[in-house]
Amino acid sequence: AHDRGGVALGDLAHHAGFSRPTVHRMLKCLCDEGVVAQDPVTRRYRLGHLLFELGLAAAPRVDLAALCQPALIRIAQRTGDTAFLSVRSGYDAVCIGRQEGAFPIRTLLLEIGTRRPLGAGAGGIALLAPLADEAVREVAQANAPRFKAFAGLTPTRLLTLVKRARETGYALNDLHFTPGALSIALPIRDRARQPIAAISIGAIESRMTPPRQRELAALLGAEIEALERLVAEAMAP
Repeated sequence: AHDRGGVALGDLAHHAGFSRPTVHRMLKCLCDEGVVAQDPVTRRYRLGHLLFELGLAAAPRVDLAALCQPALIRIAQRTGDTAFLSVRSGYDAVCIGRQEGAFPIRTLLLEIGTRRPLGAGAGGIALLAPLADEAVREVAQANAPRFKAFAGLTPTRLLTLVKRARETGYALNDLHFTPGALSIALPIRDRARQPIAAISIGAIESRMTPPRQRELAALLGAEIEALERLVAEAMAP
């Protein structure tokens, strides 16, 4: 999530819950293997070249980021707001695409590569909404300890947000993880109608009135309908 500017040793130790000497030894090994790199000037750490090489070898059958980028551009141009593309990774949602709009006050809620517990954010809620209740409860309980970092989010609250998304037809994050900002999202499904990604739109609260939420949801729905056809064609045997 912080790869653009790198992360300090102390911050990594804090987030990992290990001592600084332990993390320093780990980082030295990772640097030796090329998994992590250290900036010689700032001494901050970032991802290394080996992860990029492994990523090329493990490229997915469908490049969702490339497939969805034109849609993200259209959404950002038509709304003036920022559009995000997220995919599920275990119990997390990971941002793999972002396109900024022209509105002068921007809500850059996610960087490409940002990882959040699934359900913390409109994209995560959208990814959960099509799933069976049992699967949603499993994710909510697994992520419960991590939800504490997101204002007002609990497993019970998440189940309520998922239920609302099913009723309204779109996911809404109005818990103000980012002060003064709201986001809405819809899932992208594969041919088996399983969610494989979600597109969200983030904006300042004053631009997210209920009528505009419905307008944005309709715009998202039209773009996603076209994307699902492209995904089905790309994944066809």
